[in-house]
Amino acid sequence: MLQQTQVKTVIPFWERWMRELPTVWSLARARTEKILKLWEGLGYYTRARNLQRAARVIVAEHGAVFPRAFDEVLALPGIGRYTAGAICSIGFDQPTPILDGNVIRILARLFGISKNPDKKETNAMFWGLAEFLVHEADRKRQSKEQNCSHLNQALMELGALVCTPRNPKCRSCPVRRHCVALRENRVTELPNRGKRVASVERRFAAFVVERRGRFLIRQRPAGVVNARLWEFPNVEVNGQRLSPARLAEDLFGKCRCFFQPTREIRHNITRYRITLSVFHAQFSGGTGGTFPKGRWCSLPELRKLPFPSAHRKILNSLSLGRVAP
Repeated sequence: MLQQTQVKTVIPFWERWMRELPTVWSLARARTEKILKLWEGLGYYTRARNLQRAARVIVAEHGAVFPRAFDEVLALPGIGRYTAGAICSIGFDQPTPILDGNVIRILARLFGISKNPDKKETNAMFWGLAEFLVHEADRKRQSKEQNCSHLNQALMELGALVCTPRNPKCRSCPVRRHCVALRENRVTELPNRGKRVASVERRFAAFVVERRGRFLIRQRPAGVVNARLWEFPNVEVNGQRLSPARLAEDLFGKCRCFFQPTREIRHNITRYRITLSVFHAQFSGGTGGTFPKGRWCSLPELRKLPFPSAHRKILNSLSLGRVAP
C-alpha cells in the first residue's frame, strides 16, 4: 500500500484491510472483487492484484510464512528491488539497500550528484551508495541494535520531513555539515531529473443511464488501466464538439432519450489530466438501439462494487440525489 502512496493516506485503508483479511490465507482465498473494493481509492490497482498473487505464492511455496531471504522476497509478484530491500531491512534488519524518491533526493544533495538519477548508469551509482551506507550501518552494529532497519527508515523520514523537494529545512537537517549541495548553494537544483514530461489533456463523457430505479454499469476488461473495476458507460471525446445525443448514439445506438448535464469531474492519472463530463440519460419508452453489455444495479448494489475514483464520485452524487432527471 505504501508504494507511491503516503503513510497518512494508507493508514485507514490498512486498518480496514486487516479487519477484513487478517491472514495470508484469507487474502489468498478472497474474491478478486472484494480485493478491489477494499483497495478502492488507493489507485494503481495492479498492486492489489499482485498482492493477492503474492499471497497465493506464499501459501503454496512457503507454507503461508512470509519468506525472509532477499531473493525469495524479490521473486514474489509485485515486489521489486526497492520493496524487497525495504521489507528485508525494516522487517528483518538485514543489510539490504533501499532507493525511493526520498533517498535519491538525499543522496543527490548530500554527495552533490548532478547527473539524472533516472539514467541507467547514474541509477546504478545511487544503488551503490545506498548499499554502502546500509553495509556500514551493519558493520558498526553494537549488540542487538537494529542499525539497518533504523538507517533506512531514517533516510526515508529525512527525505519526507526535512530534505523535501521544495523548501527543504536545511537548518534543522542533522547531516547539513556534510551536504555538498548546501555548501555549493545547489539544493534547489538537485536531484536533476531533466525536463518534466508535459501533461496530456483528455476529455470523456459519461452517462448515468437509469431504468426503473436501476443504473447501467459495465466492467473494464483485463489488461487495461483500472482492469476489472466497474464504471458508468463513457466515451472519450478529446477535441470533438459532439452533442450528448451523438455521443450516446456511439454507445447505445439510435434511441429516444433525454439528456441533462449534471457535473464535471476533474482528476489526474500519471501524466494525464482528465475531465469527465457527466450526463443523466432517461430513455422514453423502448429504444431503437441496444445497450452495451453490462449490469443493471440498484444504488445499494452499486455501493458494494469497486469503482475508479472518478466514477465513484458519480456514484456518490447519485447517493446524494445530485444526479437526477
